[in-house]
Amino acid sequence: MAVSTVADATTNKYDHGEAMCPYRLVLEHLTSRWGVLVLIELRERSYRFSELRRAIGRVSEKMLTQTLQTLERDGLVHRDAKPVIPPRVDYSLTDLGREAAEQVRGLALWTQERMAEVQKAREVYDARRSGSEQG
Repeated sequence: MAVSTVADATTNKYDHGEAMCPYRLVLEHLTSRWGVLVLIELRERSYRFSELRRAIGRVSEKMLTQTLQTLERDGLVHRDAKPVIPPRVDYSLTDLGREAAEQVRGLALWTQERMAEVQKAREVYDARRSGSEQG
């Protein structure tokens, strides 16, 4: 019996139940507010936690910890805890993380390059919306 690879009309390409769940979760981790910034920052070099927090800015200790743990679990970040006093922990990208960081960086660069167009579209949209609310 052949298995059809064509989705039926009631599902879209992302609705594959649990089979797609890990894919979507990793995508969320890569493109989260802090995930993007961590990946881009770690492209250059490894960082200690406090250095990384300063480099990213405006991220709470808790959020950065959660983000690093999530990316480490996904195999994108390597945590190197040195047995010294005081403890020293360095974070760096794995090979998989470097590959992901390049992809995320491309999106970040596109955003920078196209920001003027995005801003213009927002202004047109907002003007249209405020005009329709008045009328």
